[in-house]
Amino acid sequence: MRLTERIRYVGVNDMKTDLFERQWPLPYGVSYNSYLVVGEKVALIDTAAAGFSDELLANIRSEIGDRAVDYLVVNHMEPDHSALQVVIREQYPDCEIVTNAKAASMIEGYHGITDNVKVIKEGESLPLGGVSLQFFMVPMVHWPETMVSWCPEENTLFSGDAFGTFKAVGETINDSKSGTFEEYKDEMTRYYASIVGKYGGPVQAALKKLGGLEIKRICATHGPVWENSIPEVIALYDRLSRYDADHGVCLAFGSMYGNTRQAAMALAEAIRQRGIPCAVHDLTAENYSFALADVFKYDTVIIGSPTYNAGIFPPARLFMQGILDRTVKGRKFMAFGSFTWAAASVKLLNEMAEAAGFEILGEGLTFKQGYTEAKFDAQALAALV
Repeated sequence: MRLTERIRYVGVNDMKTDLFERQWPLPYGVSYNSYLVVGEKVALIDTAAAGFSDELLANIRSEIGDRAVDYLVVNHMEPDHSALQVVIREQYPDCEIVTNAKAASMIEGYHGITDNVKVIKEGESLPLGGVSLQFFMVPMVHWPETMVSWCPEENTLFSGDAFGTFKAVGETINDSKSGTFEEYKDEMTRYYASIVGKYGGPVQAALKKLGGLEIKRICATHGPVWENSIPEVIALYDRLSRYDADHGVCLAFGSMYGNTRQAAMALAEAIRQRGIPCAVHDLTAENYSFALADVFKYDTVIIGSPTYNAGIFPPARLFMQGILDRTVKGRKFMAFGSFTWAAASVKLLNEMAEAAGFEILGEGLTFKQGYTEAKFDAQALAALV
């Protein structure tokens, strides 16, 4: 698709992969976005994941025919964007790879390519004849070698994983259809929470660095090309990277035999009766990335876990560790759960939350053996939220 005469989309949709990074579900697929910048010379911005070489090459030929790709710009070396570098060099032997020093060493490590690699520095430009690219380093968004490419003649930012989202793109590629941002917002939040969430500080630094650019188009490596929703997209990334959140509850639980589950349902109902949004996640039935997204959305986290092997039930522990791994800040926290002969899960969850600097909403509630309303005062706990 031609975004403009000089900017062409040549990416691909992946509707076959079940788990992104072998971890995160893709119920709506994902796109691997690649772009051509066409002047007197042609630059290809990033490639795609392994297994999509035929589609990528066909898309390139459909836009430029028999013309050569003169440059391959590597913004980010994660293999979902960079797996086809050898394929591009085989198809276009004179193609020069343009990247930064940290990425160049990764290119050698992944692909064994050391020849015809142009190493650029912060702010350096690449003239293409009638159009150009300028490069800015945005380390740890979300790998140390990450950079973005800026086309000043088209006011277009090739942003790498920044502003990306799960979910394959439609035929229009961009957000020209009304409601596109709302359509992708949840999957963008889940993508950020799962992939980028640890790096709020670097994202804030990148937003500040790029804040002076008059951006009219954002070409990320996943999801739609943003043209009509740029303020909303940037505002969402700004908010997520500051760990800002609405008042509401992410209530996630693991349950072996149904007692902690009953307590979770009672507590969720009591919270909703108070008019507070409450998203409920069964950690034994769904991937915890969906709950992580709501940790970034809401200011209160409640985790239910039975005691298991004198510790936290593994699905709940994995989720709690995932929150800590992403250095989430400024959350309120509560724990609850059942036990049979020795209570430990609530105490251990509170200790993890304290280590994260969360505000603990009371000591939580542990109940012995089977669930009953008398053992679990959901209304009293809801009053703490």
